Amino acid sequence: MRSLRSSIDFVAKLELKDGFKMTAEQRKILSRINKYAESVMADIDPQKVQVSAQLDKLRPILQEIADEQGISLEDMFIQYMDIQSEATCLSNMKLREDLADLEDGDGGNSFIIG
Repeated sequence: MRSLRSSIDFVAKLELKDGFKMTAEQRKILSRINKYAESVMADIDPQKVQVSAQLDKLRPILQEIADEQGISLEDMFIQYMDIQSEATCLSNMKLREDLADLEDGDGGNSFIIG
């Protein structure tokens, strides 16, 4: 499940000139959820399994973190979705920057990744 697993690696390393920078606490939460997701959803194809079923698999870790923070499961879910959304945006920005660097380095010849 790419969106739930891979973003944290990029986010932890990004140094943005301006814009959102994830806090250490947010990175910790996202990393913890992603590690859990890797263990319980290793065999799930995110393209074939409904998002609601994927989120159901995350319920135990979301509840555990919610209990630790003294917030409701619903509030934890919202917090997680916000953090995940930011992580995805940052990963996409990093990918665009990397692709722009590749295009700049090849004399303007563009290519298709497929």
